[in-house]
Amino acid sequence: MNNFYTHIYAGDGKGKTSAAVGLAVRAAGSGKKVVFAQFFKGTDSGEISILKQFVTVIRLPKSYGFWKTLTEYEKKELTKEHNIILQNAVSIKSDVLILDEIISAYNYQAVDTSKVDALLEEKPQFREIILTGRNPSSKLIGYSDYFSEICDIKHVFAKGIKAREGIEY
Repeated sequence: MNNFYTHIYAGDGKGKTSAAVGLAVRAAGSGKKVVFAQFFKGTDSGEISILKQFVTVIRLPKSYGFWKTLTEYEKKELTKEHNIILQNAVSIKSDVLILDEIISAYNYQAVDTSKVDALLEEKPQFREIILTGRNPSSKLIGYSDYFSEICDIKHVFAKGIKAREGIEY
């Protein structure tokens, strides 16, 4: 019987991070130790201020913006920061490890993919590992025990409505 499970929340719809936050709340509320590590995100958001009260949160010291707009120097700097986040996150003994937006970091090779692969193959001290992001490779999907796809059917962004505090961030 498998004692370790890998979850993926993927897709182009709104709610991947929200689903991971919900799982973090549920796990912490049940007495489990949770580590919530974020990749590509450094700007404060409503869920982070609440999560910090009851789970370990590890994230970037600043926002870098979108990968496609970064210079080569900024990409190297961001990749270094992501590797530090991953190293710090896996070094903490916890029941639940959430790697928010790790799929994008993996796809852009903005994190050491061999370390991500090793983590997902070995699942050392974690009971649950959650990955979020868009377009997971078949390799990442192969590691998963749960796979949920969140689809963008309709979104207010299409009407030109900007992200709203407390709703989108």
